[in-house]
Amino acid sequence: QVQLVESGGGLVQAGESLRLSCAVTGTIVSRTTMAWYRQPPEKQRELVAYITVVGTTNYTDFAKGRFTISRDNNKNTVFLQMNSLKPEDTAVYYCNRYYVPSTWGRGTQVTVSS
Repeated sequence: QVQLVESGGGLVQAGESLRLSCAVTGTIVSRTTMAWYRQPPEKQRELVAYITVVGTTNYTDFAKGRFTISRDNNKNTVFLQMNSLKPEDTAVYYCNRYYVPSTWGRGTQVTVSS
C-alpha cells in the first residue's frame, strides 16, 4: 500500500521560499512519475509539477520559473522547492503518483501573506 507523507509547509511572507518534502512508502519514486498538486481554499485540486522516471520535469504555468520538483532516490522522497511565493500560492500541497494516483495523504498547508 502506497503511503504519502507531506511536510515542510508553513506561513511565509510574499517573496519568501519553502521546500516541501514527500516521504513515500509502498512504491519506488524512481520507478514511477511523481507529482505535486495543490488545493487552494474553496477550489479544486490542481497539478503543480511532475517528474518522470528519467528525470524529466514539467510544470504548470504558474509554477514555471519559481518552483522546482526533484527527488532523492536513496530517501525515496520527492521535493518541491518553491521560491518567490505569492499569496495566490496559498493552498494545501499534496504529492502522489501521476498516472495511477493512490490514496491521498494529508497534505501540507502553505500560507503566503502579502
